[in-house]
Amino acid sequence: MSFYTSLSGLKGAQTDMSVISNNIANAGAIGFKRSKAQFGDIFASSPTQSTKMIAGQGTRLNGITQQFTQGSYEASEKTLDLAIVGEGMFIVKGEPPREAISYTRNGSFEPTPDRYVIDSTGAKLQLLPIDANGNVTNNTLAGAFDLRLPAGAPTDPASGLVNVTIGLDGLVTATFANGEDQKLGKVAMATFPTMSGLRPTGDAHWQSTGESGPPTIDAATNGPMGAVRSGALERSNVDITEELVMLMAAQRNFQANAKAIEGASQLTQTIIGMR
Repeated sequence: MSFYTSLSGLKGAQTDMSVISNNIANAGAIGFKRSKAQFGDIFASSPTQSTKMIAGQGTRLNGITQQFTQGSYEASEKTLDLAIVGEGMFIVKGEPPREAISYTRNGSFEPTPDRYVIDSTGAKLQLLPIDANGNVTNNTLAGAFDLRLPAGAPTDPASGLVNVTIGLDGLVTATFANGEDQKLGKVAMATFPTMSGLRPTGDAHWQSTGESGPPTIDAATNGPMGAVRSGALERSNVDITEELVMLMAAQRNFQANAKAIEGASQLTQTIIGMR
């Protein structure tokens, strides 16, 4: 059984190194969240067996959990670069026909030629509707809509858009050449009962699952959503130094288990060679 015990250790160390390597590879990715492999020991015994006679049978992967701690911020000169100070996530909607809803901390957005605001995957940033006083009137996914910048002022289409501002509360305001302002809505945000239950889909996007629970939808500065910082981006929460130390530890674990297998093999050869 020592072969299988050490083999489980090899597989565990290999998985650990893969997770750590992925963290290191994405250290520079905006909105990326590091993951951590968690292991448990394996014991097999019968109810009548003495506890003093139970030997372990190796290790197994209990799960790979995502760590949604806050990353550091970097300044940007773009108004549509957004960072969240809090637990919320931006809501984005994918391309037709699926138009899948995803959640992200990557706030690098830009306008398209037809004035929709999208992220690097082409998914459109979602807003919540507001009344004349700036209060959200529908905080559901069904009520959210694509952010599309207006071409001109409502009262004077010839007066073009000159500026867009996004407040800490996520209020998006368009300013036109004639001095008029138009409130477009508030940036839609979501939180989940169990953030680590979200399914990663790549490009710092996640989708909800039964494990994450249903999203709570609201605007910034409400509850745990946090505030929106315009002109900033959230970097990954990967600490390179910490990851390198853990990588070295995983490599040592791999080498130690390989050595244990080598020792068991030599012992087997010795037994086979006995006459």
